[in-house]
Amino acid sequence: MMPKRRGWMFGLGKKRSKFGKWVDKVGLTQEEIARKANVGRTTVSNMCKDPNYSPRISTWVKVERALRSLGYSVKREDFFDI
Repeated sequence: MMPKRRGWMFGLGKKRSKFGKWVDKVGLTQEEIARKANVGRTTVSNMCKDPNYSPRISTWVKVERALRSLGYSVKREDFFDI
């Protein structure tokens, strides 16, 4: 019998930005977003974990297009201070 693990669930115990909380809530992965948007995995990670991070407009446009192609209607101002 395996011991119970604590803190391994999605988003549990991780410092998350508004965007990161939304990503966890809808069940997307950072890898999926990075691949679909053609941006770096580190960029998406920063967007998800750092509440003070603000992506470049060109980066956000790629992410927004990728999310819309997956059926999500999002706006930059919902997640990042502009």
